[in-house]
Amino acid sequence: MSTTATVVTVVAAVMAGFSGASVLARARFVVEPLAAYGVPESIWKLLGVLKLAGAAGLVVGFFVPVVGTLAAIGLVLYFAGAVITVARARAYGHVPFPLVYMAPAVAALALA
Repeated sequence: MSTTATVVTVVAAVMAGFSGASVLARARFVVEPLAAYGVPESIWKLLGVLKLAGAAGLVVGFFVPVVGTLAAIGLVLYFAGAVITVARARAYGHVPFPLVYMAPAVAALALA
């Protein structure tokens, strides 16, 4: 794995991990938009766990490459779903936020 791929993967893991932990901690800057977008509170914990699992999978991918690839795919799909959710809520000004989190996952996948 190249240095670039390593750095990008670590950045993707840290960002996904931070995002997942923020949901689980019910950080106001995360849960207020979720409520505004109409995301049911009953699945917030699952969303946080999925992001943390993706972050962990990226790290495991340093030792088991297929796990890292699958984790990157999962995170890309997760954040694509987030973009769709934001767009369906007609909060178009917020679409860049999930894209910022998706970008390093896409890059990690491309460099895998």
